[in-house]
Amino acid sequence: MTKVKRSIPVNRRIKIIGRSPKDLMGISDSLSLGLNLDEMTQLREYFSSIGRDPSEIELQAMGQAWSEHCCYKSSKFYLKKYFSGIKRDYVRLAMEDDAGVVDFDSDHVYVLKMESHNHPSAVEPYGGAATGVGGIIRDVLCMGAQPVALLDSLYFGIPGGPQNGPLSQKFITGRIVAGVRDYGNRLGIPNVSGSVYFNECYNHNPLVNAGCVGIARRDDIVRSRISKTGDILILAGGRTGRDGIHGVNFASKDLDIQRNENIRSVQLGNPIIEEPLIHAILDIVEEKLVDGMKDLGGGGLSSSVGEMCFSGGTGAEVLLDKVLLKDESMEPWEIWISESQERMLLAVDSKNLQRISEIFNSWDIEFSVIGKVIQGQVMNIYYKGELILDLPLSFLTSGPVYCRHYTMRERNEATVEYPPEPSDYNSALRDVLSSIQVGSRWPVVRQYDFTVRGSTVVKPFSGTSTEQTHSDATIIKPLENSMKGLSLTSGSNPLLCHLDPYAGTLNVLCEAYRNILATGSMPHSIVDCLNFGNPENSHAMGDFVESVEAISYFCRKMELPVVSGNVSLYNDSGGSTIFPTPTIMMVGLIPDVSKAVKTPFRNKGDSIYLIGKDEFNINGSVYSQLRGVSGTAVPIPDLQELSEISILVMKGAEDGLFESLHDISEGGFITAICEMAFGNMIGFSVDLSEMKHGRTAFKLFSEMGNRFIAAVRPENEEKFTKLFGKIARKIGITGGKRAVVHDLAMTVIDLDIEDLKMSWNSALKDVI
Repeated sequence: MTKVKRSIPVNRRIKIIGRSPKDLMGISDSLSLGLNLDEMTQLREYFSSIGRDPSEIELQAMGQAWSEHCCYKSSKFYLKKYFSGIKRDYVRLAMEDDAGVVDFDSDHVYVLKMESHNHPSAVEPYGGAATGVGGIIRDVLCMGAQPVALLDSLYFGIPGGPQNGPLSQKFITGRIVAGVRDYGNRLGIPNVSGSVYFNECYNHNPLVNAGCVGIARRDDIVRSRISKTGDILILAGGRTGRDGIHGVNFASKDLDIQRNENIRSVQLGNPIIEEPLIHAILDIVEEKLVDGMKDLGGGGLSSSVGEMCFSGGTGAEVLLDKVLLKDESMEPWEIWISESQERMLLAVDSKNLQRISEIFNSWDIEFSVIGKVIQGQVMNIYYKGELILDLPLSFLTSGPVYCRHYTMRERNEATVEYPPEPSDYNSALRDVLSSIQVGSRWPVVRQYDFTVRGSTVVKPFSGTSTEQTHSDATIIKPLENSMKGLSLTSGSNPLLCHLDPYAGTLNVLCEAYRNILATGSMPHSIVDCLNFGNPENSHAMGDFVESVEAISYFCRKMELPVVSGNVSLYNDSGGSTIFPTPTIMMVGLIPDVSKAVKTPFRNKGDSIYLIGKDEFNINGSVYSQLRGVSGTAVPIPDLQELSEISILVMKGAEDGLFESLHDISEGGFITAICEMAFGNMIGFSVDLSEMKHGRTAFKLFSEMGNRFIAAVRPENEEKFTKLFGKIARKIGITGGKRAVVHDLAMTVIDLDIEDLKMSWNSALKDVI
């Protein structure tokens, strides 16, 4: 059959001047703009003021630029209010470009970012997760940095829960993990850290939060802006197609899993293109041939060109017919807003074009010159000689800013509930260890290559080659000729944040801080990835504001900078909404990776110490969940205590006083100490009698407080006790093959370590 090419009026005008509110909303819906009546009215009034109706591409561009995803219209006001002024002198760039840039040593910086890819992953789990990884890598790459490590925090529905449209929970879980696995593994970038969480609130809204860390020389950093007029614009990498059209519009509204049109909003990833593209870009950066650079993610060319020019005080002239296409029948507006993957936009001096061409050709990367940088902050787009978009960047990139109404939680309604003491603590321990929130993440993590490139010093699992346990954080050594390392962790505690967004977020931050400390590293910077429900719901907006306020308070108190971030709203579907899920990615520095502290017990006969004040609140704990108890009171963590402990832990690590160290979090004290035993299958005997004012179950399973368990060699005990004083108490000794716990002259737990590890390893056997 002969293909007939449609004849499309390139500069088709959409009549909005004088149109009624009903007509305006009909236009927004029919063109999938995702704009509300107030926003459509603003467009009508603007175009009325300049005496013409907009072209179709102009309306589509406005839909992209004014989407929640691109302009943060519901969150920007509160982000500025709470995050302004959180700075440290070692931060080079924070919340200005595609990723944060932080000093690593006198010659190098590390670059970091985390973003969500939630809606696409709900519709097409494999592709959504894979392109989330690809996009975050390019965010780091476009700053001129070599990506060196990946992280991911994944939030899934309950196994066996209701179908997410046509997809089962097991299918979604397996395909998201596979998408993360395949993209990173095929690029040869180690996936070294992250978290996995399960709750029924994610049955219809799984969350995929992907992070990346890169390393660069200080003088190689490239800005995501164009300030030099006369530069040419180069689009390099994958060809532009219809995949990913209206992706940011789709991600800026409640999710309807049943809508077939959503599937084309999901981008198609191809790591086989991205891998050589990374090499080519780094070669270009090394030769200092580029003046500005940005990856094409959400919003496609529409966002990247506009944002680069506006932030640099310039304008652009773009020739859309010069863009290399997957499908030659694409309409101009489709080319402009397509979110096809593996694409980079470069602003370069024309004198460098020949050398850049040689580099791209050497890596077999397609590219084309699509325009130039001009004076005046205006965007002019041409297609086959016809001007089809002519808008000032101040209008195109402005976007509305909403100070949305919000409702705060009533703290006086918080409750504390106490489950009855178990009749059998051994069974209670097995239940906690085998739960999907606590059990081994090995079935997920083993799919990722976390050792490729040979720079992962502390791996996600520590121990012998045959017996492994969770690490608190991972450590990578990014430079060949330096022993300095980066310590990495990411995660959240959505249930605590659901019970109390402010206190819950503080507890998430404290856990991340403790995870970094437990490796002998000092926390250095933070990235947040804020996943919440519909901002037009005052309660969801209140949860968001409280969480942001908590991050601000923590960072000012602990003197940590937030260097980059992401907000994902409208995580609602089918009448349900997710729990507030502020994912915190934290990076620490360790001067010498050879002094890194690990989780597993290393020797028999070491003394076991508990560091930190007792905290017996079990609200939100795994133990409480398993017993159907749902008290809502969440304690505010003691940041002064955490600060004091951090000084002592860093000194103890520097002096080599720890044989092993582990923080207490999900599952409580007993889970933490069992995990320490699992790494080398070394048992323990402890006595909890000196933990005062608490029931035995609370002592075992409380997850609150700033607490660590330390193993110390007998010859180091004098130095250890002198350093920590009353903040640490000796509770037992390592050895044997059993987990033995005494309390108040009773043996409450006595089990074989191998038996407990079998329970721990069984948690995800039916999940993935």
